[in-house]
Amino acid sequence: MPAWSSSWQLPDQIADVLPSEARHIEELRRLLLDTARSYGYELVMPPLLEHLESLLTGTGEALGLQTFKLVDQLSGRTLGLRADTTPQVARIDAHLLNRNGVARLCYCGPVLHTRADRPHATREPLQFGAEIYGHAGLEADLEAQLLALEGLKVAGVSDLSVDMADVRVVNSLLAGATIPAKTLALIHAALAAKDGSELDSLTASLGGDISAASREGLKALLQLYGDEKVLAEAARVLKPLPGVAEALKDLQWLATHVGGDAKVSFDLADLRGYAYYSGTRFAIYGQGAELARGGRYDEVGAVFGRNRPAAGFSLDLKELVNVLPPRPLKAAVRAPWAEDASLRDAIASLRASGDTVACVLPGHEHEVNEFDCDRHLVRVAGKWVVQPLGRTV
Repeated sequence: MPAWSSSWQLPDQIADVLPSEARHIEELRRLLLDTARSYGYELVMPPLLEHLESLLTGTGEALGLQTFKLVDQLSGRTLGLRADTTPQVARIDAHLLNRNGVARLCYCGPVLHTRADRPHATREPLQFGAEIYGHAGLEADLEAQLLALEGLKVAGVSDLSVDMADVRVVNSLLAGATIPAKTLALIHAALAAKDGSELDSLTASLGGDISAASREGLKALLQLYGDEKVLAEAARVLKPLPGVAEALKDLQWLATHVGGDAKVSFDLADLRGYAYYSGTRFAIYGQGAELARGGRYDEVGAVFGRNRPAAGFSLDLKELVNVLPPRPLKAAVRAPWAEDASLRDAIASLRASGDTVACVLPGHEHEVNEFDCDRHLVRVAGKWVVQPLGRTV
């Protein structure tokens, strides 16, 4: 088989983005960044790759299996291609900005995953995110949720819903138990999947390393999902641990303040997402898909020397564009190609005013429909004027 026969093929779950979709993604990127800026968020641009130990240190370590690794030809050190941008932004906040007060930062750029996180997803998401550092109160959690909701509304998503949980509930139930990291990850997966038999098997394998009360609490979580009644039920059936009570109170407060902007639900067993979450977490749904994920992650900057409170969210623009209707092609002006100075001036003037002007190159007149031109530039009485396409006088 000749080499050229497969040279155009891309790796699995990696794809080119073609013009119409690329324009839509770029428009969404700009809308989301402008929305974040209206809240006071500053744009940062972390590098796509950096030393592996920086990407995977501390709370970022859970991303190790998702991170592509390569060797730096200059230094011989191992580099990583980022699988998530939050650890990098935490490094910027802690090590470069080093501000005493609140820092609001946003970003938008590609991340790479060794494996897609779900079927049919891309391994090269275009990740947009916004993060607020330096405030431990629920006001920061709320701001992250409201900004995420507003961004999705501006993008054109309707019928949004927010599903909330809090990692402190499970952490409190497991406090004092000796659980290997691998088993803990499997317990979290069983909780998220509502797999009671798997959960029973995992907790039974721990023997005396986990209390009977903790086992019963974890099993109860499998039924604690739904509307606001879930919080009252959780307060009734879960043992009165400080972490549980505080988490339920915080979720109630957030639901009260977010409820006017979206439908709110709870799933106290669902801890999907990055392992660095330390408090409330949320997922936003619209158009039948999960579109954004976020929460509180106070420990994310500790490894960089500043253990600052932090909350935020991220979403994949490629996934977002897939649930929205295609944008209509942007109307353009068709212009002839000529060396006439007055024609060039007319074209320049139109472009400066924001119009798209497609010059028809000699011999390609029959291809002009590809430019979605609805007007054309014609010479009338010695002047170049724009007229509806089809009109010649």
